[in-house]
Amino acid sequence: MGTVSSDHHAPAPRQLAARALETTAENPWPLRLLSSKITEYVNRMSPLWVEGQVVQLNRRPGASLAFLTLRDTDADMSLPVTVQARVLAAVPTPLSEGAHVVVHAKPTFWPKRGTLQLQADQLRPVGVGELLARIEHLKRVLAAEGLFDADRKVPLPFLPRTVGLVCGRESKAEHDVVVNAQARWPALRFEIREVAVQGANAVTEVTAAIAELDADPAVEVIVVARGGGSVEDLLPFSNETLVRAAAACRTPLVSAIGHETDSPLLDLVADHRASTPTDAGKRIVPDVAEQRRGLSQARQRMHLAVTGRLRHEQHRLDSLRSRPVLADPHALVDLREEELLRLRTAARQSFSWRTERASGELATLHGRLVALSPAATLARGYSVLRTRDGQVVRAAEEVTAGDRLEALLASGRLGVEVTATSAESVAAEL
Repeated sequence: MGTVSSDHHAPAPRQLAARALETTAENPWPLRLLSSKITEYVNRMSPLWVEGQVVQLNRRPGASLAFLTLRDTDADMSLPVTVQARVLAAVPTPLSEGAHVVVHAKPTFWPKRGTLQLQADQLRPVGVGELLARIEHLKRVLAAEGLFDADRKVPLPFLPRTVGLVCGRESKAEHDVVVNAQARWPALRFEIREVAVQGANAVTEVTAAIAELDADPAVEVIVVARGGGSVEDLLPFSNETLVRAAAACRTPLVSAIGHETDSPLLDLVADHRASTPTDAGKRIVPDVAEQRRGLSQARQRMHLAVTGRLRHEQHRLDSLRSRPVLADPHALVDLREEELLRLRTAARQSFSWRTERASGELATLHGRLVALSPAATLARGYSVLRTRDGQVVRAAEEVTAGDRLEALLASGRLGVEVTATSAESVAAEL
């Protein structure tokens, strides 16, 4: 019986892409290769110092490792951190959740779980003095940008209908603002956003609440309120992200953080600073009782003013009516009539006197004229001779025998003819 031989061979292994950008849908990387590549890349990273806020801390008695979560103070990002228990115990002050720390750690990647974490070998809490120094530096930067300038601040409305309130959950600050405001103006409405006002989530939640209320057209004033606390508790209200969000708010914003001595940066950028939440409740609305008293006083002043004006005008009217011209309106007309009659009589007398005087002067002038008139001479028997062309004959030489002349008499005219002329002078004859 012969042997049957087979010529079948195993398939050749697939050639994987050397780099990630060379992978395709037909030639992908297996997940183990990607995890190993990430592990190699992360292992090449050097240890570094990183800053954040402790949001979770898990320490088990007797365990050699402790676990915590480090969160960014401005953004919603976090990473898990493992630290030796001895390193944690070496911290001068006991570490608690919410503390700001700087950690010296090496990034590591766990392929089985696909997680990135930090392995810390040093851990230092950020002291209050350093935090205050950072806040002071940020304060100078924001002031240089003009975020604290008075001309940026918006005045509060006199009587808002709806007030947005950002506060802690079931906090005393909420009670102080709402109770005091509604005691002054009972019809006031509130849009309340209860958020974390301290700890790792405070910046994110307060910033989101301010943005949400600012977008609501019914909200006319926003109040950010929190009770007093330590410097660390109030740090979120000096956070740059939150402060810039408040500066960008278009709705008038009131900061009521802590007590009167507390001064987070939010107080400086807000449109109005209230020393306490109670003070904020009193400042955002007027006191209805005070307004009623003011209205009552205003009405009383108006009544007194109108009454006084009427009394004054009545007095003036009585004074005018008591004057003779108004007491006896005919008196003025009668007086003017008498004056008119007197003037008319005087005018007539003056006219008569002037007429008589002129008549006498005219008679005198007439007598003189008559005496000097040639007509008077003619009336005594004399005549005036005139030539045919109207020339008066004054001497005999002016005519010759045979000339016809006209003789003007005192009454009538005569035509005469010269028969002879004589050159002898009449004066000689006389």
